[in-house]
Amino acid sequence: MRLTDDQGGCDLHTHTQASDGMNTPTENVELAQARGLGAIAITDHDTVAGIAEALEAGRRWNVVVVPGVEISTMASGKDIHILGYYVDYLDPDFLARLAELRLTRDVRNEKILDKLRALGLELTMDEVIGGLGRSLEPDESIGRPHIADALVRKGYASTMRDAFDRYLAQGAVAYAPQPRIHPREACEWIVAAGGVPVLAHPGLYGDDALVREIIAEAAVKGIEVYHSDHDTTDAARYLAMAEEYDLIVTAGSDYHGVRQGQVFHGDIGSKQLPMNVLAQLKSARAASIEE
Repeated sequence: MRLTDDQGGCDLHTHTQASDGMNTPTENVELAQARGLGAIAITDHDTVAGIAEALEAGRRWNVVVVPGVEISTMASGKDIHILGYYVDYLDPDFLARLAELRLTRDVRNEKILDKLRALGLELTMDEVIGGLGRSLEPDESIGRPHIADALVRKGYASTMRDAFDRYLAQGAVAYAPQPRIHPREACEWIVAAGGVPVLAHPGLYGDDALVREIIAEAAVKGIEVYHSDHDTTDAARYLAMAEEYDLIVTAGSDYHGVRQGQVFHGDIGSKQLPMNVLAQLKSARAASIEE
C-alpha cells in the first residue's frame, strides 16, 4: 500500500521490547522514519511501558507517535485483541488494570512451561528471559513469542511458526488459556483512559459472526481492515463491514521485529493509511470525552 502523500503514512500497529517485540521503542521510530512514515503507533500487549521513550524518539526523528496499547480479551472461547489509541498512558487506574492482565499472563506462561516439561521439553522461565539478552524491565511482559524463540534456540522447534503450530497455538498440545476480560470491558477501560478502541485483525478470528457481535456489543470505534495477515479478500470484506457499521478504518503491520531471521507479522510500514486517519481517531476521542 504505497502512498504519494508528502507527509508519509501511518502504521498503527507495532510492538516493542515492552511486550513481545524485538526492538526498542526508539528503534521502531527510527525504522518508521527510514520507511518515510509520518506516524507510528506503539501498541504493546497489555502494557504502555514503551510509550514515553517512543514519544521522545518521535520528537527527535520528526515522526508522530500515537500512544497505544493492545489488550488481550476473550469472547466465545476465542482470543480477541482490542487496540486502544491516544490512551492516557499515565492514568493510574488504567495502569493498575493493565498490571492485573500481565499477572494473569505470567500464570498462563508457567502453565505452558509445565505442559512443555510434561512433554519432555525442558525449559524454564529463566531460559526464556535469558533469550532477551537483557534484564526484564518493570511493566514489560513475556508472551508466547518469547517461549517460541526459546524452543527454537533449544532445538525443540525448527522455526517460530513450527513452535506455535506444534506447541503454543490455540488447540496445540502446550497451549494454556489465559483468564481474560471480555472485549466490551477492554473498550470501556480504553475509553475511560481517554482512548479510542479498535478491533484488531478480525481476519485472524475465523468467525465473522463473532466479529459482528463484538462490534455491536463492545462499542468499538474502528476496525483494523489492513493487516499483515489479511489478504485482499479479507480487506475488502472488512472495509465493507466498516462502512456498514460506520467504523474508522485502520491499518497496521503488527510489526514484532525479526526473530530467527523472520519478520513477524509484517515489516514496519507494510500496511499503512494516510495521515488523516489520525484526525478521525482524535475526533472519535473528543466525541467520547464529551459523552
